[in-house]
Amino acid sequence: MKKIATLISAALISSTVSFAAQAQDTMAIVVSTLNNPFFVSMKDGAEAKAKELGYKLIVLDSQNDPSKELSNIEDLTVRGVKAILINPTDSDAVSNAIRIANRANIPVLTLDRGARRGDVVSHIASDNVAGGEMAGRFIMEKVGEKAKVIQLEGIAGTSAARERGEGFMKAVKANDMDLLASQPADFDRTKGLNVMENLLAANPDVQAVFAQNDEMALGALRAVQASGKNVLIVGFDGTEDGIAAVKRGKLAATIAQQPDLIGALGVETADKVLKGEKVEKNIPVPLKVVTE
Repeated sequence: MKKIATLISAALISSTVSFAAQAQDTMAIVVSTLNNPFFVSMKDGAEAKAKELGYKLIVLDSQNDPSKELSNIEDLTVRGVKAILINPTDSDAVSNAIRIANRANIPVLTLDRGARRGDVVSHIASDNVAGGEMAGRFIMEKVGEKAKVIQLEGIAGTSAARERGEGFMKAVKANDMDLLASQPADFDRTKGLNVMENLLAANPDVQAVFAQNDEMALGALRAVQASGKNVLIVGFDGTEDGIAAVKRGKLAATIAQQPDLIGALGVETADKVLKGEKVEKNIPVPLKVVTE
């Protein structure tokens, strides 16, 4: 009987420890949208790293809606996750969601896009300013100084759009390029097509386009092809579709991020935070220009 009681006691202790470990081993990633290959790759990288490190990872899609993002974070605080990785829909709007996590004492890490306010343990992203500048320099090298260019901007209010635009404008001014127009197309392929059609009609002498992501670049490509014009197009992100278009000679280049690495580094950094290790406030992920 004593042996049986000991076994039962050991089993109960084991069960309690297992339950505690399971609770500690849960983190979450909240993605701005899973209707974009870039963020799907980010999610995949996070999932692979979480599996490698022994974490359960909850994935939530904000569908590019700040109110959905807020409810996602509220849901996670109730579910008792130990860390939250968030790819914001908007750098300003996300602040309220982050504050909810802060009040629940859940560490928050931002991926790709930053947050204007709220306590963020670490921000993991490419150097978007450098990437925008790389795109501008590439256009100058291919078209020449005083090139007539158009910029397709991402979602207003996101750090990615602001920083990529800042870098591109540095290159435009440094190389005396003529910016004919700069208009948002919200990181969306269909909007990229529609906006580019209108800009082509208004600016028939355009020589090059910088799109702040590959989705808009691919939309712009369709508009340019339909117009019959010869316009050099540079995208940003290095998505599978974007790189394929570069290899086919349709896009001139894409400034390639490594979204899977951003996701993986997010989980890896959160793991360090949960173990009490010190982490960098900003963790840069390398960029490269992909050409044919």
